[in-house]
Parts: sequence; structure tokens; C-alpha cells
Amino acid sequence: MPRSSASKEKMAAALSSVVAAVGLTAFKIVVGVLTNSLGILAEAAHSGLDLMAALMTFFAVRVSDRPADREHQFGHGKVENVSALFETVLLLATSVWIIYEAVHRLSSPQVHVEVSIWSFLVMGTSIIIDVSRSRMLLRAARKHNSQALEADALHFSTDVWSSSVVILGLILVLVGRAFPQLAFLEKCDAIAPLVVALIVIVVAGELGMRSIQSLLDAAPKNGAYERIMREVSRTRKVTNVHAVRIRPSGATWFVDLHVTMDGNIPLAESHRITERIEQKVREILPGSDVTVHVEPLELAES
Repeated sequence: MPRSSASKEKMAAALSSVVAAVGLTAFKIVVGVLTNSLGILAEAAHSGLDLMAALMTFFAVRVSDRPADREHQFGHGKVENVSALFETVLLLATSVWIIYEAVHRLSSPQVHVEVSIWSFLVMGTSIIIDVSRSRMLLRAARKHNSQALEADALHFSTDVWSSSVVILGLILVLVGRAFPQLAFLEKCDAIAPLVVALIVIVVAGELGMRSIQSLLDAAPKNGAYERIMREVSRTRKVTNVHAVRIRPSGATWFVDLHVTMDGNIPLAESHRITERIEQKVREILPGSDVTVHVEPLELAES
């Protein structure tokens, strides 16, 4: 797919996520304030950070697809990794706030929570939108190898679980009111956000580690290194493959490798061989930027 078309598709996916986040955040805030439900307010705060993360992802996708220039000779792909790290910080900060508020309510006198049809409607709507949004983002991420969109998809997929937990908490509040002997269940509206916070912390930890690994130029863990060594070594007239280095930059992989060939091979033929090697690497890591260094066999053996 042409670079411009891929960029437009990625930006469209990111923009749709922003629009959905705006609507969900506003809906949850209104219902949370009207019902005084900490679970829904916690989800509103979570959706507010989703909005910030979606905006950051949109910005990152837009910038990361810019071509290399004099100041950024390896392109702008690292912006996607910085975006994912920013999302991690936001998620962890939200988790701390949710845990603090939940503990405060559990240790305070009973706070009345108004459970209505709107409580379930907002959370049900959130689940439906988050499921469709995460699937759309994941499709775009896989199609265009975008780490920022993949992080966003993973982020929103956890919202489905956290919203489900809030609904369960509200149901248990109703059960506690219907059966006086189970009155303690009314505390579940404060316990549910603790589960939400734990889910967010787990996801934030995963996103954080992945973004840090990418910023530290960690090699892929999908066996690409071994496959490149194996496939390139099978190339006709290549006697040795070594010094293979792979590093990520957003949706792009930069691959450097050294190959040894007979020093008497004509330059034009050597060039054709390196082009075949580059093609093999791109079949393993699509869209990668490949640099092949050729060494004469006679010099390698001396």
C-alpha cells in the first residue's frame, strides 16, 4: 500500500477513537455525578485518560509517518514509542487516584449510590463502543504494523473488562439493598474500582515495558533474527552471515547485516545478490529498512 494511503488509514482509525472517547467520557461524567457512583466516576476518569491517550496516539501516528529529514535521519517512528510510554504514565496516575478514592469510601460512612437504568445504560454503551473500537484499532495496527495503534487497541480492550466489573458492582449494590442480610454488598461500588485499577496497572505495566524496550532498540522476539540468519545464509554465493542487528522505530524496522562473498564476483552481480537479500529480509520484516555490508571472502579468511 502507498505510504500516503497507509498514513490516511492509520489517522482515520486514530481519529475515530478520539471521537468515541469524547462521547463516552461526557456520558459517564454526567451519569456518574447524577448517581453518585464511584464506579462510574472511576470509569469516567479512565475514559478521560482514554481521550488523552487517543489524542496522543493520533498525534503520534500523524508525526511518525513523516519521512526522514536532516534532523531525524532515521525517520520519526520513535514518536509512536514515546506515545505508548506517555499512555503508561497516564494510566498509572489514574490507578493511584482510583485506589485512593476507593479506600477512602470503604473507610468512610455509607455513601448512598443511586442505581438507575442510566447506570447500566452508560456502562453497556461503553462496552459496545470499546469492543468495536479496539477491534478496529487492532486491525489497523496489524495491517500497518503500528505500535501506537496496537497499544491503543490493547488499552481500549481492557475497558471492556473494567466496565463489566463496574456493572457487576452495581448489581451487587442492588442485591444488598434487596436483602438486608447482604447489606455489606453495597460496598461493592467502591470495591469494583479497585479491580478496575488493578486491570489498568497490569495493562500499563505491559505497555510501559514494550515502549521502553522499543526506545532501547530491543530486537524483536518473534524469531526474526534466527529467520534472517537462516534465509540469508541460503542465498546463492553467500558464504557467511554475521553482525545482524535489528532495531525498531515505530512501524519500521532497521536491519543491518554483514555477508561474506567471493571477492572476485563482479560488482554488478554482488549488487544483485544484496538486492535479493534485502527482499528476503523484507519478507520476514515487512517495510523494513535494510542495509547489507558485503565483505570479500579472502579478507575474512586472512
